[in-house]
Amino acid sequence: MDINEVEILLVEDNPNDVELTLRALKKHNLANRVFVTKDGAEALEFIFTTGPYAHRKIENSPKLVLLDLKLPKVDGLEVLHRIKSDERTKVTPVVVLTSSKEERDIVESYKLGVNSYILKPVDFEKFLQAVLELGLYWLLLNQPPR
Repeated sequence: MDINEVEILLVEDNPNDVELTLRALKKHNLANRVFVTKDGAEALEFIFTTGPYAHRKIENSPKLVLLDLKLPKVDGLEVLHRIKSDERTKVTPVVVLTSSKEERDIVESYKLGVNSYILKPVDFEKFLQAVLELGLYWLLLNQPPR
C-alpha cells in the first residue's frame, strides 16, 4: 500500500481490536487503504510526517483517524490535542473508538475537538456493526472541507 493514499489511520495497541476492526472494514470493502499504528508516538509521526514517515506529505492526511485513548508512549488525548491544535490537521475527522466509559475522557475528548466518541461494544457482532457504520459514514457520507 502506498502510505500517501491512506484513508483510515487506525491507532490501536490491542492486536485483537486491530484484527476485529480490519475484519469489519474488509467485510464491506472499506479496508483497502487502512494504516495501523500501535502507539500514540507512531501515530503522531505518521500524521505529522516525521521520523520514519518523513517522506510523506502532510497534505495527504487520512480521511479518518480511529483513535484509542489508552495507548503506550503518548496517550490518545494527547494525540487528539496535537491533531486538533495544528492548522494543517485540525479538520481531519477523529473518532475515538475506546473501551473507556470514564466521563472525564468523554468530556476532555469533546473539549479537544473530537468528531465522535464511540464505546467499543463487547459483543463481537455489535463491534463489527459499529465499525462498519463508522466506515460507511466517515468515508462515504461525510463531506469534509477540501
